[in-house]
Amino acid sequence: MPIKFSVGTDLVDVKRIAASIKNPRFLERVFTASEIKYCGGKKNSAQHYAVRFAAKEAVWKALSEVQVKGIAHKEIGVARAPSGRPSVSLSKRLKKYEKKIHLSLSHTDEYALAVATFIR
Repeated sequence: MPIKFSVGTDLVDVKRIAASIKNPRFLERVFTASEIKYCGGKKNSAQHYAVRFAAKEAVWKALSEVQVKGIAHKEIGVARAPSGRPSVSLSKRLKKYEKKIHLSLSHTDEYALAVATFIR
């Protein structure tokens, strides 16, 4: 039996996110409290917010194969393990997919990129 998987990718302009994070409503609607704490403590927080935004979009795209309706950005959390590897934490209703998602993140001063794979 073949392994079934889906891939989601997203590329974000860091300047666009830098402008958006000036609005507290945007932060509260899109990012979890732990993401806000982590990113807000970084020197160039816009890069860190941007790569997390890209990750949320990539995970959403990868999960589109299971046809879950109405996934909100805050239902997808992105954390960093002590090793530096990114990980996903999902809301209670999506929790069953959490261990099946793998992320790769990268960012520069201008762009943030995320690739998410979902193995079913």
